[in-house]
Amino acid sequence: MLERPDMSTRPLKAPGVEPLLTLRGLKGWYGESQALHGVDLDIFPGETVTLLGRNGVGKTTTLRAIMGLLPKREGTLRFAGRDLLAVPLHRVAGLGIGFVPEERGIFATLSVEENLLLPPIVAPGGMSVEEIYTLFPNLKERRQSGGTRLSGGEQQMLAIARILRSGVKLLLLDEPTEGLAPVIVQRIGEILQMLKARGMTVLLVEQNFRFAAKVADRFYLMDHGRVLDGFPVEELPRRMAQMTETLGV
Repeated sequence: MLERPDMSTRPLKAPGVEPLLTLRGLKGWYGESQALHGVDLDIFPGETVTLLGRNGVGKTTTLRAIMGLLPKREGTLRFAGRDLLAVPLHRVAGLGIGFVPEERGIFATLSVEENLLLPPIVAPGGMSVEEIYTLFPNLKERRQSGGTRLSGGEQQMLAIARILRSGVKLLLLDEPTEGLAPVIVQRIGEILQMLKARGMTVLLVEQNFRFAAKVADRFYLMDHGRVLDGFPVEELPRRMAQMTETLGV
């Protein structure tokens, strides 16, 4: 078993920079079943951080806990200096956190453009519709099509695009490449690099660590509802054996 990381000694991204998101000892339950057993992690402004782990180890549950979608949570959960555990569920997105779930949540009865315009603006700095259509030309071509008439890759792009309008500070992505063709996976990687260049902070849940290596600054490795280890992307080559053993790939 790997040792849990000592977050108190982990170096900051830059001197004097405070984390945008901090989790300490975060626990979470679905009814009587405990899913998170004390998650510790930091994400600094402008970083792309990936949660790695097998299915069922708590990666998606961690995202849901951040958004307030778990029935019960305990521990420390802070975003931009604010205690998220004290924020009602319907207020979390308004603080500047956008969540793209694995199931995407595209509305079948709305067109692409109606889906795109649905989320409210929560802060200045979001992309305009014109900027989004430049970034996602397929969506511009299909803007009058029903949301679920899109391909899986186009639906994923729409799910990401509609969050970018809203001006969020932190984007949570749950398995964005799952089941997609390699050419679409490559495009999503390019989009994440563009968002990084714009200063977007991203927390990514991804089993494909080879894809994640192209976009992430740091990794956290999860198992049994805990973070086992954390390391920067530069250390990935020497940790390949560890990744193979822990992820079963």
